[in-house]
Amino acid sequence: MAIVGFAGSIRIVRQYERGLIFRLGRLRQATRGPGLAMIVPVIDRMQRVSLQIVTLPVPAQDGITRDNVTVKVDAVVYFRVVDPVRAVVEVQDYMFAVLQVAQTSLRSIIGKSDLDELLTNRERLNQGLEVMIDNPAIEWGVHIDRVEIKDVSLPESMKRSMSRQAEAERERRARIITADGELQASRKLADAATAMAGTPTALQLRLLETVVEVAAEKNSTLVLPFPVELLRFLEQRAQEPATGPSDAELPADQAYVRAA
Repeated sequence: MAIVGFAGSIRIVRQYERGLIFRLGRLRQATRGPGLAMIVPVIDRMQRVSLQIVTLPVPAQDGITRDNVTVKVDAVVYFRVVDPVRAVVEVQDYMFAVLQVAQTSLRSIIGKSDLDELLTNRERLNQGLEVMIDNPAIEWGVHIDRVEIKDVSLPESMKRSMSRQAEAERERRARIITADGELQASRKLADAATAMAGTPTALQLRLLETVVEVAAEKNSTLVLPFPVELLRFLEQRAQEPATGPSDAELPADQAYVRAA
């Protein structure tokens, strides 16, 4: 019997736990650390409190953002007990209490934020949630380490609208880039044309390069444009007045040769 009574008075507290002893319902001041803890059978009752970081998922909360968009947001809370006495005495179930505060805080954040903030500025929202949950939780001996928004679910109609908006934005950027490229190309072509206008030889060389490039393709027929400079030369020669001696002024034998 003595051995059974002695075994009943031994309790083991793990490294990550602290033990609280209640003697006849009254809390003993000293908490029990890791190792063996002795209690008085029937009179004493020990409650263990874990000091590990607890991962608490927050169920998805429905809400309406500040710009009147219905969303569903879920999150996860990381917290740990820093004061085992207050966590046991001050609140009936500190995990349930933290969960309820997290749900109400998450709904409050949804109502105070725009949709763009929920999608792009989560870091600031996470910090705001952490402060809102930590303020009441610290009174229960609980410290909130971190709060993370996991997912933001949107209605299907809103998803389609955002998809069309993103597509229109991408098309606008593509048109701007194409127009900018055409503008730069036209400026370069204008500069090249201005440079070639003063040097007809360069224009002819460019024409020959183009002919070589076209001939490299597998074409059976090659049509070459008539050189514009040659046409201009012939036109100028046609418009020039005849400055040489006439047939009447030439000797008879030279006049006969010209006539022939």
